[in-house]
Amino acid sequence: MTDDLADGAADDPPDSSGDAAISSIGVLAEGLRRRMFAFIRRARRPVTRDEAAASVGISRKLAAFHLDKLVDAGLLRAHYAAPEGNRKVGRRPKVYEPTGVQIRLSIPERRHELLADLLLDAVVTERDDETAAQAAMRAAYQRGRRLGDSERSRVRPGRLGAERGLTLCERMLEEHGFEPVREGPIRLTLHNCPFHPLAAQAPDLVCGMNHAFLTGYVEGLGVTAVEAVLAPRPGECCVELKQAAAD
Repeated sequence: MTDDLADGAADDPPDSSGDAAISSIGVLAEGLRRRMFAFIRRARRPVTRDEAAASVGISRKLAAFHLDKLVDAGLLRAHYAAPEGNRKVGRRPKVYEPTGVQIRLSIPERRHELLADLLLDAVVTERDDETAAQAAMRAAYQRGRRLGDSERSRVRPGRLGAERGLTLCERMLEEHGFEPVREGPIRLTLHNCPFHPLAAQAPDLVCGMNHAFLTGYVEGLGVTAVEAVLAPRPGECCVELKQAAAD
C-alpha cells in the first residue's frame, strides 16, 4: 500500500499523510471498533447507533464511544437523520457513514500512484515530435515544476542560497517519502526511492522521471543555487540534491 500524492501544495496539515494513516490504523486496532466500521461500510447507507451496537453485540452507550473515536479519526462522519417511517415527532437519530478516506501505509513509503499518474499524463499529452519516454520526462518535470511554483507562492522565501534552499526542499522530500539526509550543509542524499521496486525494473525510465520531477521542483521553487543530479546508490534513491556546480 502507498500514500497518494496530491498535485500541488497546501497549508501544513497537523500530521503528514503517513502519520494520519498510522493514527487511523491505531483506531482500527480495537476489534469491536474495526467490526463496527466494517459493518457501516458494508451497509452503504447511514447507520444508527442502535444498529451499530447490535452488529457487534454491545450496548448503545459503548457503541457511541467507539463511533466517536472513528469520527475523530476521520473515518466516519456523523449527522442527524430524519425519523424513518411515518413518525412525525421525536428526536432525529444520529447516524454514521464512511467518509471515503482511504488508508494507505507503507514503510518505507511508496508512491506508485504518482508514477502511474505521470505516465497517464504523458500518454494523454504525448506530442508528435517526442517519444513516449520524452513525454514521460516532460510530464514529470512539469508536475515537479508546478509543485515548486506552488510552494514558492505559499512560502515567499525570497532569494535562496544553497543551504537555505536545501532546507526548504527537505520538507517536500520528507513528506513525499524520499527520506532526505543532510550530508553536510550543501548536500542532501535521499535514502528511500518512493518508486521502488518499479525503478529496478525500468531504471532508465523511472530514474529519469524521478530526476525530472525533482529538477522541476527545484526550478519551480526558484533555488538556482541547488541542482538535482543522478547519483545511483544501491538500496537508495537515484537522485541527490546539492549545491549547483556553477554557484
